[in-house]
Amino acid sequence: MSRSVKTSTTPRSPASAQAVYRRTFEDNTLAVQLFGAHNAHLARVEEALGVHVENRGNTLSVRGSEDAIARAAKVFEGLYRRLERGKSIDSDDVDAAVRLSVPGGGVGDLNIEVRTKKRHITPRSPTQADYLRAIDANELVFGLGPAGTGKTYLAVAKAVERLVGGEVDRIILSRPAVEAGEQLGFLPGDMREKVDPYLRPLYDALYDMLPAEQVVKRLENGEIEVAPLAFMRGRTLANAFVILDEAQNTSAVQMKMFLTRLGENARMVITGDLSQVDLPRGVRSGLRDACDTLDGVAGVGFAHFTAADVVRHPLVTRIVNAYDAAEEKRHAGARYAHEEPEKERPRGRRNGADG
Repeated sequence: MSRSVKTSTTPRSPASAQAVYRRTFEDNTLAVQLFGAHNAHLARVEEALGVHVENRGNTLSVRGSEDAIARAAKVFEGLYRRLERGKSIDSDDVDAAVRLSVPGGGVGDLNIEVRTKKRHITPRSPTQADYLRAIDANELVFGLGPAGTGKTYLAVAKAVERLVGGEVDRIILSRPAVEAGEQLGFLPGDMREKVDPYLRPLYDALYDMLPAEQVVKRLENGEIEVAPLAFMRGRTLANAFVILDEAQNTSAVQMKMFLTRLGENARMVITGDLSQVDLPRGVRSGLRDACDTLDGVAGVGFAHFTAADVVRHPLVTRIVNAYDAAEEKRHAGARYAHEEPEKERPRGRRNGADG
């Protein structure tokens, strides 16, 4: 067994305190994997948490503020336990451990796994871990937040896991066919060829979870169905895992229609980003309407993602933050600008209340 963690705190000045985390890992092979090639993993933690990391052989020493050291200890202990269980780690796992080390999070959430044919998927942020737990605990779950947070990907992963495990008979994936600010006009081909471009991200996720031949076979025999939202009317979706993606682009009527399709032994996950509504101005988003209406209803779970949960390229996080800051500057606080049509202010002199 490895030796216990030794953490000491040494005051540097009345204003700030420096803490030291020291750890000697008994298994040299695992220590090498933990540190990464040319200490690359140590460098990632050092940069992310603003600490100073040194290693001599299999002994690690980290200096920094008390809060940063507490997080660094969680990161290294969690990753080392993962290695002891025979799992490998890479730079993405290190980044995930850093995100999970925030107060209220837990590097132990890396132990949560969604098992599919091609890969085992673990949460990369505290919200992702909460999202996966919510899907297990509720018949209906809403995943809300910006692009790149894994809302759709994790939902598809859970759907594939349940299908392969025999818990459901089929997966139904749906999206509203609304262009993202473009008018594409007439699309050639049969119905499937017309709607496939809108559903491509769902296909991409499926091919990530299952061998290509299995995806094709299951699509052909109906175990996996990918269809636009308009095709859901009049159906009862039983013994199925149902996902509605890009739900911010549904109307309130469409959303109610979709939600009432839920049948026996079914799970439904609704994902969307209320800051990217492509509906005509004045049309209230069905996703927003459903969140307001169903808040507090038993059996309904909500996972609210933020820019801190973005797990794509780091630049995506900075882009999301920049847009959020710009919105606040403009006082666009119509955070969901498509809820109500903006009334035009009468021209001419402003009244006293406006200054």
